[in-house]
Amino acid sequence: MLADVVPLSVLDLAPIVVGSDARAALRNTLDLARHAERWGYRRFWLAEHHNMPGIASAATAVVIAHVAGGTESIRVGAGGVMLPNHAPLVVAEQFGTLDALFPGRIDLGLGRAPGTDPLTTRALRRARSGDADRFPDDVVELLRYFRPARGDEAVQAVPGAGADVAVWILGSSLFGAELAAALGLPYAFASHFAPRELERALGVYRTRFRPSEACARPQVMLGVNVVAADTDREARRLMSSLEQAFVALRRGRPGKLPPPVDDYEDTLSQEERALLDSILACSFAGSPATLRNDLESFVARTGADELIVSAMLHDHGARLRSYELTAEACRAGA
Repeated sequence: MLADVVPLSVLDLAPIVVGSDARAALRNTLDLARHAERWGYRRFWLAEHHNMPGIASAATAVVIAHVAGGTESIRVGAGGVMLPNHAPLVVAEQFGTLDALFPGRIDLGLGRAPGTDPLTTRALRRARSGDADRFPDDVVELLRYFRPARGDEAVQAVPGAGADVAVWILGSSLFGAELAAALGLPYAFASHFAPRELERALGVYRTRFRPSEACARPQVMLGVNVVAADTDREARRLMSSLEQAFVALRRGRPGKLPPPVDDYEDTLSQEERALLDSILACSFAGSPATLRNDLESFVARTGADELIVSAMLHDHGARLRSYELTAEACRAGA
């Protein structure tokens, strides 16, 4: 069975859908996490985005506390925190606090992108000169705060020192792969929206990996968009919500997640179809039988150690059903 070899996790952006609001989105996020825990998903990650009308997880650490407090055993974390937006000490304190509240269940994925547009980036960083080029130094500083406290340290993370927080490096290019390999940390690649460098990044990470206390061997988690439904046709229709969102974002008009439409691709220009083909190269939609074959082929090709599944669907019931069918498809495998 595929799920016995490659665990499944959830990546949730707490989508705010057309006709709804952030309160409902966050309520649905917790409901999804409770179901995912029951269906055997390993992790439930939330992502930091800002100034995005369709995403409610900007205050990522707060939403993690909301989810962890409403579940019992599933690991909960950030996929990820955009570290250049924050002082490393603040992140260490936030996630040290989460670990104190929910010991042994907290993950921290770190990214170097701002998670927003340039104007919002400036508003976020204000007095702190956040610089993506400082990302490796900021990661090392953050890791230092998680070490057990020593008496001679002038600055300590309280809570944070000695916390059992699993740190991952996120990436969509070779930069994150090189850093994760050098630090001996697990690596999560954003193939669900930036698959172009996937194979090269995996090659760099695996060949340059240096074992560490955190990770004895390379550990790769790959992001995939997966939409499952009872039929291939219905799954393709449901996927159109995500497709519309990507096209709107590239047009500079991000908004709430729209409802699905029939035959959406027929409305697109040739350039927009090519854009979606590129962005969604690691995306899968279909019935459980179709998905089982597609995901088995993807894992065989990439050697993924874990898959983190994003399902951006307008209807919450359809989203729950998609994650349930995905878990069933992977359990029923070869």
